[in-house]
Amino acid sequence: MNGILPLWKERGMTSHDCVFKLRKILKTKKVGHTGTLDPAVEGVLPICIGQATRIAEYLTDAGKTYEAVVSIGRTTTTEDAEGETVEENLSPKSFSRRQLLDVLEQLTGEIEQTPPMYSAVKVNGKRLYEYARKGETVERPTRKVTIYDLELLDDEQVYDGQEVSFRIRVVCSKGTYIRTLAVQIGEKLGYPAHMASLVRKASGTFTEKECVTLQQVQEIMDEGKIDDALLPVEYALSAYPFIEMEEANKKQILNGQVLPIHALLKEHDKIVFSIQQKANAVYIQHPTKEGFMKPEKMFPN
Repeated sequence: MNGILPLWKERGMTSHDCVFKLRKILKTKKVGHTGTLDPAVEGVLPICIGQATRIAEYLTDAGKTYEAVVSIGRTTTTEDAEGETVEENLSPKSFSRRQLLDVLEQLTGEIEQTPPMYSAVKVNGKRLYEYARKGETVERPTRKVTIYDLELLDDEQVYDGQEVSFRIRVVCSKGTYIRTLAVQIGEKLGYPAHMASLVRKASGTFTEKECVTLQQVQEIMDEGKIDDALLPVEYALSAYPFIEMEEANKKQILNGQVLPIHALLKEHDKIVFSIQQKANAVYIQHPTKEGFMKPEKMFPN
């Protein structure tokens, strides 16, 4: 069993819970997820099975699309609705659509974020949430992330009230914390804020419309049609150029040899060598030998 299962993770489950259940349903151990989704978040979680686990990191590194509700009025320990209130401001608030759009524009592009204490980022060999659960605070590294698109999904012209909420769509790079982004939006508006809810709508090339739930996977497995639900490795590699192998270099590529660089690697960070459009090897520029390329991933038939 090889391929990628575009799973719709439901609220209340960890990503590891999904992997554990799928190993039982699919009766295979070689199952891995492609990036942690918090239990309170639902959405697209591509699952790699069999040989597809070789490219799990590519899917983890891919851009993501989220829809979130930002709530203005209080901050929490976790920066989302699950945490305890840290700061609250229930004074009457009022800001225009134009003001909000200006803030979103300021936060589009490359920005800096400090990961929340309740996160899986490691500091001195321990995850931040391990410190947070003990009531400890440590210095957190600031990181740069990219917000490719930040769209306001509501139609209101004026936002007012003691607590104000609005929906946004975020297209972003890996490592972006949407709950931290919600806090940053609030800071620019001059108020405490947190992320009230979050849905991941896309992960790389995988979208909501392709996803199946755990219940549906069980039903498909019972019907003996699991292959219909699995997408091939090639689907996840579709962002890179595919080059059909020629007889002259087929043996060298299949043996994973270092070769003179292909012209397409001057425009792309990866290329895929294939036989009849089936991926056999992913090549990258050689890190130390200028003018050469080397295999990064191999997919033996």
